[in-house]
Amino acid sequence: MMQFTENPPPPPLYPTRPWPDFPNSAKSLGSFNNAACMEQLLVHCAHAIEANDATLAQQLLWVLHNIAPPDGDSNQRLTSAFLRALLLRASRSGSSISAPATPHHPQFPLRLSAISLAGFIDLTPWHRFGFSAANSAIADAADGFPVLHLVDLTTTHCMQIPTLIDALASRPEGPPFLRLTLPSTPASTSPPPTLDISLDELGSRLVNFARSRNVGMDFRVVPSTPADGFHSLLEYLGANCNNAGEALVINCHMMPHRIPDESAGGILSPRTVFAKSLRSLDPSLVVLVDEEADFTSSDVVTRLRAAFNYMWIPFDAVETFLPAGSEQRRKYEAAVCWKIENVIAQEGVQRVERLEPKGRWGQRMRAAGFVGIGFGEEAAMEVKSMLDEHSAGWGMKRDDDDLVLTWKGHDVAFATAWVPSSATS
Repeated sequence: MMQFTENPPPPPLYPTRPWPDFPNSAKSLGSFNNAACMEQLLVHCAHAIEANDATLAQQLLWVLHNIAPPDGDSNQRLTSAFLRALLLRASRSGSSISAPATPHHPQFPLRLSAISLAGFIDLTPWHRFGFSAANSAIADAADGFPVLHLVDLTTTHCMQIPTLIDALASRPEGPPFLRLTLPSTPASTSPPPTLDISLDELGSRLVNFARSRNVGMDFRVVPSTPADGFHSLLEYLGANCNNAGEALVINCHMMPHRIPDESAGGILSPRTVFAKSLRSLDPSLVVLVDEEADFTSSDVVTRLRAAFNYMWIPFDAVETFLPAGSEQRRKYEAAVCWKIENVIAQEGVQRVERLEPKGRWGQRMRAAGFVGIGFGEEAAMEVKSMLDEHSAGWGMKRDDDDLVLTWKGHDVAFATAWVPSSATS
């Protein structure tokens, strides 16, 4: 049963019942058990929680608890995840609304071995799409250079790198020397799953793997964080990337959206500063891969709507090939739940899931002095071949020579490639 403080709440933003036929018993819940109604219930619940309207919140939470079991169908599991996120938001904001009996939820963080993490990533093309597109473009950028310096801004713990090493090793003219640099970001704001080994151990394994493929490799970690736009990393790169025989490639894989997006007092957005700082390095290539959604609104209800209409995709996708109750599905959806909770329950520097759509990133990159070069047919074929390994429903389309991953026709993620504008003049 919900517990509320004795302080009377302010007047509700909405009538006591969102609809004339608002259900008052479990028998009358059937008509609310569809995605559109679930979304509306969550929206009304978010408004009630933000207004500290305990009466309306209690009604809505009761309905949501009953129509969205955490082990139900994909829409129910999705709604259950948002319900928990709203309850966490209420508890963290000091609201008078609380619920001791929250839905069952996965425990964070998820820690996996390197082999288990590779299997986790291989479940869907969510990350492999970007890996396939980027690796083809990175290999092309390294042509004619004795050294490839790859700056890997990714949340996937270098899972892309072994395939890239194999691609470099197979080149008839011989592979370039690979310098790999990555930031060490705070674990507290990093999305699950995490690796059960240290970055030093990860680097040692990658160097040994590269050696087994006759590829020379150096691995370096720079303590840095997206909270300040990777300022420390960019300073390091500015002082260590002046080698004319080196192809500098910045690989941004679902990491830049963790850079804060707000401007303050007329100061440029940290994301804009980040893009301009990349341009000052005069890189050979910047690859930007991210999810196609907009979670940047300061209003939690707007974010809830955007997230609900995007995060259904992973729940729907795993429903098609992973059985209910399977450990793989539990872990995969646990990571999705973490993202939902971060979007809804967190604010400030703790809210790192601030997705921004491809068009807005494109405007920022062009304003910073980059020009898009798109992807060639070889990269497109690599992606298509990878998609053939996954369940039906996944697809790829071109958008101004960029590549876009789709699920049942809905945009999921985008891959874009950029060079300094002077490089094309």
